[in-house]
Amino acid sequence: MRVGFGYDVHRLVEERPLILGGVEIPYEKGLLGHSDADVLVHALMDALLGAAALGDIGQHFPDSDGQYRGISSMLLLEKVMQLLQEKAYQVNNVDVTVVAQRPKLASYIAQMNENLAQAMGVDKNAVNIKATTTEGLGFTGTGEGIAAYAVCTLMPLASK
Repeated sequence: MRVGFGYDVHRLVEERPLILGGVEIPYEKGLLGHSDADVLVHALMDALLGAAALGDIGQHFPDSDGQYRGISSMLLLEKVMQLLQEKAYQVNNVDVTVVAQRPKLASYIAQMNENLAQAMGVDKNAVNIKATTTEGLGFTGTGEGIAAYAVCTLMPLASK
């Protein structure tokens, strides 16, 4: 078994959609980034890549490459899954925590779980997403940004 950890943060700005876990969430601000800036999926991808010793998302999907401008992070997650398959790893489970003072995310978590499970080709019981606040402290508490932490375990695929 291999364990990976990921972390990501993006600034909240006006005139951008807020996308978390592949779900567009109604809010007056969205996350700034080269892609759709889905901080939840970015943290998850870094955890998966780290568990497989495959570097990080910046190495595989650099923001200097125009082909990734505005791209859905869910598509990038599918590319990460292809890399894991090539290295003969399967996802055992993932656990993600999103840190945001606002908006409240509870009503979107089930769809996020479903989206991630489908993109990774795992049972939805292998995916857990939580949301928390920082009680008004720090950049997430003041509404300047959103952060996400992810941990995962990978198992080697059985040999034939």
